[in-house]
Amino acid sequence: MLRRFLVTLIRRSFLLLVVVCLGCIAQSASPDLTRKIERQVRSYYKLPPEVLVTVGMPSPSPDFPNYDSVVVTVDSAGKKQDLTFLVSKDHSSMMRLTKFDLTKDPLAETMSKIDVGGRPTRGAKASKVVVVNFDDLECPFCSRMHQTLFPEILKEYGDRVTFIYKDYPLVEIHPWATHAAVDANCLGAQSGDAYWDFADYIHANQHEVNSEKTSGARLEALDRLTLLQGQKHNLDVVKLQSCIKAQDESAVKASMKEADGIGVEATPTLFINGEKVDGAVPISQVRAALDRALKDANLPVPEHTAAAAAAPASK
Repeated sequence: MLRRFLVTLIRRSFLLLVVVCLGCIAQSASPDLTRKIERQVRSYYKLPPEVLVTVGMPSPSPDFPNYDSVVVTVDSAGKKQDLTFLVSKDHSSMMRLTKFDLTKDPLAETMSKIDVGGRPTRGAKASKVVVVNFDDLECPFCSRMHQTLFPEILKEYGDRVTFIYKDYPLVEIHPWATHAAVDANCLGAQSGDAYWDFADYIHANQHEVNSEKTSGARLEALDRLTLLQGQKHNLDVVKLQSCIKAQDESAVKASMKEADGIGVEATPTLFINGEKVDGAVPISQVRAALDRALKDANLPVPEHTAAAAAAPASK
């Protein structure tokens, strides 16, 4: 009896294994289909030969009954991206759709990922419209955007929009940007006005720092300018000197990590209530985004004169 039971159990287990394997084979993409999908992907996205393309196993699409869902992984030097396609059951067509969740607000989600706690502000104290600028104090394009925002945009929107700066120094090409960000934050820890005056001055006078002959001299110039702002605003000089000497980069690095997480790749990058504005764009584009955010928040939009509407960004 025991032997018969064991034989029966082994046979059933073997049959179950065969069924499972057949199911796996049925769900894998055929070599012909794999080749067709890869060729379409390479051609459409113009992928160079060294980029690896891996076609995954088809699975029934939950939303489209006549299609299978296939994930294609594109690997470029270790940077992988998964693309999901729909392939018809008869393998005659393939398409890619983007599904949007209308129950969520993507702009609000972006803003929720930006920590503005303790940051100096300009303009309205607590507006429903917030502009966050990821800034680099050594960046010439940031200087252009800064001069566009202050004073031009601030004059028009300052009574209804809150402006906040976050740090995103491009350390690979701007060697003193991180030091400048730390110094600015040392001022901001004691006075928002001192922070903004320092940002105004550095953005308008980057040449003053760049004219120093050595990297050490440039950092010393930044520290000198920081202390001058501290004296101008009657700050605790001993506390400020200690902060400058410590050069604690933790807050700056945290801001950079946060920026990377929401798609910041260069500076300046603005988020106007979550809407991303890349680069030193014309002032008309900044106004358009601000007006859109004000309307969405049921706040009044300022009137623009014909001359102001046509004015280019400051240089």
